[in-house]
Amino acid sequence: MTISPLANRAATRELLDEFGLATKHRFGQNFLIDNHVIERICELAELTGTEHVLEVGPGIGTLTLALVQEAARVVSIEMDSALEPVLDAHAADSPNFRYLMGDALRVSPERIVEAAGAPPTHFVANLPYNVAATIILDFFEKMPNLERAVVMVQKEVADRISAQPGSKDYGAYTVKLSLFAQVTGRFEVPPRCFMPAPHVDSAVVRLDRLGYEAEGLVASAGAGSVQAQHGSDTADFVSKVCRVVDAAFAQRRKTIRNSMGSNGFAKDALDAAFEATGIAPTVRAETLSTERFVALSQELARLGGLPEPGARGRGNR
Repeated sequence: MTISPLANRAATRELLDEFGLATKHRFGQNFLIDNHVIERICELAELTGTEHVLEVGPGIGTLTLALVQEAARVVSIEMDSALEPVLDAHAADSPNFRYLMGDALRVSPERIVEAAGAPPTHFVANLPYNVAATIILDFFEKMPNLERAVVMVQKEVADRISAQPGSKDYGAYTVKLSLFAQVTGRFEVPPRCFMPAPHVDSAVVRLDRLGYEAEGLVASAGAGSVQAQHGSDTADFVSKVCRVVDAAFAQRRKTIRNSMGSNGFAKDALDAAFEATGIAPTVRAETLSTERFVALSQELARLGGLPEPGARGRGNR
């Protein structure tokens, strides 16, 4: 059983008082005080002692102190400079722990690898809720060695991550993230598990990067991930799919043809691509699976029907 010495109200309050700290709403600081949640996070992460783990938003280190017991190395990124003395004390006590101060969206992967001693394989964190969705997608995109993420997020974000085609939560973000990873676990976390208690419900989601052996995004390709299918062209491929997805979801109430046609795509190319992929031009974007978006993107690229990035309003010819 993994136990964090800070995963209770009394220990958290004592540490905050010791360092003269208070929680800061602008940083989304809600500290975990329930060790059962810590245990379940570690169980989902399935750490074996060999992993290099990346954490964002460690706060006072409640989850961190559990992770250092389970992983070979833990590197945490913290934005609140007032918490540096706390993290420094943890680093002094745990030789396999390092931390970086700064904005997680601006810290370069190279700095993270240097601190970790190797590219991180696991991302485990109680994320700042205001940037959680952006961080998850950004890390999977920029860190190809990242195999798994187990992250605490606002329940609404978890719903978007887990959404299926046709549901109200399914959108462009869901499709983009599914290019890299799939949801393989989830549990809910009530407000009482935090200090102070947030005004929203939370959930922990596990995401595993799509493997080479999984079923293909495009059935005819027989490849299981963006990386497997496109190799070194991954970034270019993702960019193309994301342009299609953004245009398709730009005006959700419109049909996919009208939404994409109003956002830079030529309707003659769209009609040809719809016919080739068997997608009805009258459907709405939220009804299409990731596989269908990938197929549509490939066909539009083959036809030369992908507008330049940022192009709008030229698709009605």
